[in-house]
Amino acid sequence: MKAKHIAAAVIPALFATVAFAGEYDAIKTAAGAEFFDKECHRCHSVDADRASYGPLLTGVVGRAAGTFEGYPYSEALKNAGFVWTKGAIRAWMEDNDALVPGTKMRHVGVSDPTVQDFIVTYLASISE
Repeated sequence: MKAKHIAAAVIPALFATVAFAGEYDAIKTAAGAEFFDKECHRCHSVDADRASYGPLLTGVVGRAAGTFEGYPYSEALKNAGFVWTKGAIRAWMEDNDALVPGTKMRHVGVSDPTVQDFIVTYLASISE
């Protein structure tokens, strides 16, 4: 009998947690879009119809570094040999010159880990 009561209490809590997780991700994604617009949008686009100085970032999570077709990357980034994971994007935002010495992108320096997390969450959402 106790197991039935425990299940009755735990199951709704689990559904609430899942619902909250979805809301949390939506909030992080929306915040990430705002931070992207503030920190990255002056050079990068997420819209293929909008020209930008830097490569298009739609689909960046999971893409090999230096491979967006048609963009004139530095030799350093063309030969970097890694894939844009969430961790690699965070490291790039923190100090792109340290991650890939010789890159032509000026140092941006998004050092706040929360802001990095939000931007990465947004980029991941447009990479699916």
